[in-house]
Amino acid sequence: MDGRSRRWANGVSRAALASCGCRSGQQRGVALTASVNALVIGIGNVFRRDDGVGPAVLAQLKKRALARPLPPHTVLQECDGDPGRLIGLWENVALAVVVDACFPPSPRSGHVHRWCPAPGAVPNPAGTQRHSTHGFGLLETLRLADSLGRSPGRLVVYAVEGAERCLGTGLTPSVIRAVGPLAERIEQDVVRHAEAAAGDRQSSAGIGVTRRSGSVS
Repeated sequence: MDGRSRRWANGVSRAALASCGCRSGQQRGVALTASVNALVIGIGNVFRRDDGVGPAVLAQLKKRALARPLPPHTVLQECDGDPGRLIGLWENVALAVVVDACFPPSPRSGHVHRWCPAPGAVPNPAGTQRHSTHGFGLLETLRLADSLGRSPGRLVVYAVEGAERCLGTGLTPSVIRAVGPLAERIEQDVVRHAEAAAGDRQSSAGIGVTRRSGSVS
């Protein structure tokens, strides 16, 4: 068991709970506020082979955004998977998309799982125990965030099955092939969310105008 796994094996450390107390999360100097509409978090370690798939997907999204910009108020952010930092990043965010590697006992390398827990529900998906390299998993982090009232408005998790997590750089071929299609899929998630949010704002504005018109005698 590595240091990170030992750190979380017996529950949430006091340091994690203390870091959950900050109002806006920071990672590499980036502070996120309620103005962020969509956040894509790439979890992983680029020096652990396929565990670096999260950052690789972010890099692909940034490359795609040069030709086709993402909707306004969309943030792409790397994270090491620390629960306090994750909660700080996605708090007050309408949509959080998380990309991480998973390493089940019999992996189908490059296979992508999509998980969308219902807002406000305590998640318990059948496939959560997928042996992530991060000792305190996403499921436990989301449960902690839910208990603190600090979950995102909507969460989408993509878990990519990996083959190698030994020391070294570079993804294995099957995981590399998954990066491009996954980045495109996440781009579509973000665009659909932005379009739905714009529609909601227009509907709310129309209701406000109708109410004001009806109050005039």
